[in-house]
Amino acid sequence: MVTRTNILVLGSGGREHALVHFLSKSKVAGKLHCAPGNPGMEAAAVLHNIDPCDADAVLSLCHLHEIGLIVVGPEAPLAAGISDRAREENIAVFGPGTSGAKLEGSKSFAKDFMRRHGIPTAPFDVCRTLEECEAALSSRKPPFVIKADGLAAGKGVFLPDIIDEARAICRDLLSGELLGDAGRTLVIEDYLPGKELTVLVVTDGKAFILLPPSRDHKRAFDGDKGPNTGGMGAYAPVKLPGGLLGRVTDEILKPTLAGLAAEGIDYRGVIYLGLMLRGEDAETDISVVEYNVRFGDPEIQAALPLLNGDFGMLAKAAADGALGECSITTAEMSAMCVVLSSGGYPGDFTKGIKITGLADKDEEDGTYVFHSGTASDGRGNIVTNGGRVLSVVGTGKTFAEARERAYKKIQTLRFDNMHYRCDIGQSEI
Repeated sequence: MVTRTNILVLGSGGREHALVHFLSKSKVAGKLHCAPGNPGMEAAAVLHNIDPCDADAVLSLCHLHEIGLIVVGPEAPLAAGISDRAREENIAVFGPGTSGAKLEGSKSFAKDFMRRHGIPTAPFDVCRTLEECEAALSSRKPPFVIKADGLAAGKGVFLPDIIDEARAICRDLLSGELLGDAGRTLVIEDYLPGKELTVLVVTDGKAFILLPPSRDHKRAFDGDKGPNTGGMGAYAPVKLPGGLLGRVTDEILKPTLAGLAAEGIDYRGVIYLGLMLRGEDAETDISVVEYNVRFGDPEIQAALPLLNGDFGMLAKAAADGALGECSITTAEMSAMCVVLSSGGYPGDFTKGIKITGLADKDEEDGTYVFHSGTASDGRGNIVTNGGRVLSVVGTGKTFAEARERAYKKIQTLRFDNMHYRCDIGQSEI
């Protein structure tokens, strides 16, 4: 007999809605809770309007509702130490503690970690003054890659082509004007051409399971134009040359896990490998662009529908340090996620716009609609409440079918100034 566990999901976006949806199908899930959640989750979970970074509030909620497992969606609660506090009170957590969360919370820590453990990444400099930035920029050719050291909600990477613009970005970051304390230390690194690839890994620090490889679209406009965003769409699985995932495992993932163990970091949760492939064949150079310590949004919205198995069992096994006893397979399918955003995102945008076309039940046409930035207006309407508003996912036996279903579904949804990219996954076809 399977023992059911009450589960708390922390977060409020499309990633968390997808997690809630698939956890609701799990044999090990008892009562589902989410903090703070969004209206799309209300059918599957009880919502609690608390700050997911407030450890005291989270733990009080866990004790009140007998939560046995916390699944952390975004990075901020991990950096704030939610996992450490919960584990001190014998509550299992799917997500690393603060020491592991530094892989995402500090770009300079991550780059130094890779250098210490021989993990391939672009040459870099850590800069804390304008003089150090000038030296780092002067030694490189455009486009310049400037990264804020701290958490910046996906907005901390800059790719200026002109050195005067790069200097201005460095000045505004170091002063705190642009991103506050997150930008007071910078990483300036070599630009690596090629194709980006995301590999999401579930691990308990020893065993690991790779999810279907995916590719994100960061730029706001078609043709990869415009400013960087938190992600305008993704698709999975990415077709890769034979043996390439094996190289990722041997050259990057295993050294990463060995490095964490060597440094005494008990890591349970997700390792997001943001990779750059320099060529098209199995022998291509592979470099780590970034680590994240949680599922990517919108990559996970495309990856989760492809899993054959119980995601709740997977998350619980990782949190309990028993992932070696768990297995999961991938369906012979494809999935694509398109993000519907507020006009103006990632800049200024208007909230509170009514959304029409949302269904009240699970989709049965091979599509999913996950709420990313929505709210209830108190009058029975769902309204926009963020830059990224909805994540629309299409699945199919072929990638072309998945893409067609996603864009067809989008035509049933509407809110004023709705924006989305029309070329997500086009290169795959």
